[in-house]
Amino acid sequence: MNRSLDSVLSVADAALRTLFATPHATRPTPSPDTPPGALTDAERREAGALMRVNHVGEVCAQALYTAQAAVTRDPALRMHFNDAAREETDHLAWTQQRLDELGSRPSVLNPVWYIGAFGLGLVAGRLGDALSLGFVAETERQVEAHLDGHLDRLPTGDTASRAVIDQMKLDEARHASQAWSAGAKELPPPAKMLMRAAAKVMTTVAHRI
Repeated sequence: MNRSLDSVLSVADAALRTLFATPHATRPTPSPDTPPGALTDAERREAGALMRVNHVGEVCAQALYTAQAAVTRDPALRMHFNDAAREETDHLAWTQQRLDELGSRPSVLNPVWYIGAFGLGLVAGRLGDALSLGFVAETERQVEAHLDGHLDRLPTGDTASRAVIDQMKLDEARHASQAWSAGAKELPPPAKMLMRAAAKVMTTVAHRI
């Protein structure tokens, strides 16, 4: 009973921190190789929209890892999910910082994104640890491809956002590799297609609101 209550309180605390608290990174914000250039108003808006999408992705990552940690019965795997969530908090803080610097804002639908991602994490976790890890690996694979697309779309002068995305890509690739090493099972093609469709809806809407 106490364990269940602790789990509920931990889940609630993680949600409140993600959605309403200021995230604090444990690592310094990645520095660009070249100083940022001047951005036009249109370029600043586009960079802000792209970083808003990335911020939503990190909100969803927190929800996914929190849900998967809550339902697994393997203490080592629970620690793996919690460690990954803490590292993703760096991404959350970095993208929030870039939004502030660009004069943009997070998505007003962040609570909706969080709830949806948490639900997916619960479903993945209930399918067993191997498929839950496979869900992580596939998510990180799709996020890495998504970040590649953002690097192509970012204004040339926004080297600060580019540095953040480059580091995020490295971290996501490592999370995927760790999931495979921990025993991830490949997801069936229909599941991957549904994940891509859901991600398309999220990124399209978050780019605007």
